[in-house]
Amino acid sequence: MTPKTRRYDLDWLRVIAILAVYFHHIGMPFNGDDFHIMNTESSKLLDDIMVFFEQFRLPLLFLISGTGTIFAFSKRTWIQFTRERAIRLLIPLFFGVLFIVPPQTFFDRETTYTSYWEIYTNADFDVNHLWFIENLFWMSLSLIPFILFLRSSKSTRFLHYFERLTAKKLGLFSLAIPLIVILIISKKYFPSDSKSLFNLSSTLYFNFFFMLGMLFASAETTWLHLKQYRKLNTILCILSSIIFYVYYLMPHSLLLPYFSTAFLWNLWYVVCGLVGWSFVISLLGYAQIWFNRKSTLLKKLNEAIYPFYILHQTVIIVFGYYIIQLDVNIPIKIILLLITSFPVIVLIYRFLIYPFKMTRVLFGMKSKN
Repeated sequence: MTPKTRRYDLDWLRVIAILAVYFHHIGMPFNGDDFHIMNTESSKLLDDIMVFFEQFRLPLLFLISGTGTIFAFSKRTWIQFTRERAIRLLIPLFFGVLFIVPPQTFFDRETTYTSYWEIYTNADFDVNHLWFIENLFWMSLSLIPFILFLRSSKSTRFLHYFERLTAKKLGLFSLAIPLIVILIISKKYFPSDSKSLFNLSSTLYFNFFFMLGMLFASAETTWLHLKQYRKLNTILCILSSIIFYVYYLMPHSLLLPYFSTAFLWNLWYVVCGLVGWSFVISLLGYAQIWFNRKSTLLKKLNEAIYPFYILHQTVIIVFGYYIIQLDVNIPIKIILLLITSFPVIVLIYRFLIYPFKMTRVLFGMKSKN
């Protein structure tokens, strides 16, 4: 991406999306879900809030990654692109699995291990939150033919049709239909919420956003349509959100006498798809007005956000393990986890990662200019 074509709004959204992932993981020990460490008490209100943001936080990140992939490919051959993806994604992934994730495993399985080094002697390695990097690598490589197609003259008619579709008032919003179809069909055969690459319901779902990011980056007038219809898309997002919470909070025992469990799950996938997609396209429209400007702060944040992502969950779990044992209420524990984990992540980045060539490579950073 050259200075003339760089999308600063997408850079800001990338930073915001990863910070949203950080805040989400701050809340995970307290929302009653199955996290690596769990507080003895949980907050239903926190869970009700987090379930809403789950619908678009990662989809937005995958869509932005899709646009970034197109820009990265535009300056390289497919061989150079593959090499760049391996350096920026595989090296941090392997390093993270070997050295960043093991502390999570140790605190998660405290009853299994008496020594931290037993994780290495047992070769008990997990991907954990680095599944995003793993998925991003394989998506990037598997979609090289699609990228080559978008770059060729053969895509002219297809992109023209796509731009005509997004030029219609409900054109962008209508893309939620294939998303919902993917969800319903894939969940029938892969009902798990696992983020594993082999769980096709999540892989296909995130791949949809990744490919749409590629299309948005290739069909230039679509950005104008995202901006043009931002207010309409926001209204649709608000309506979808109301429907989402009405369905989420209503007692499903009232519907079970009339509908099958499978049908009710399909309705859930419908409302999730509507909320997730409408929020993403609304934000992409407004971001062009709010965030599409260059700044020194953005340059620093954009450089730091990848190492921040790699580090954040481990630091949260290490500090959280001790904080959840304190005899204080949940809001105090969340505040303590915030004010301890965030500065530590920043300090590790600033003094142990940023200055050194080797650590920059291990955490997927580019060389210093």
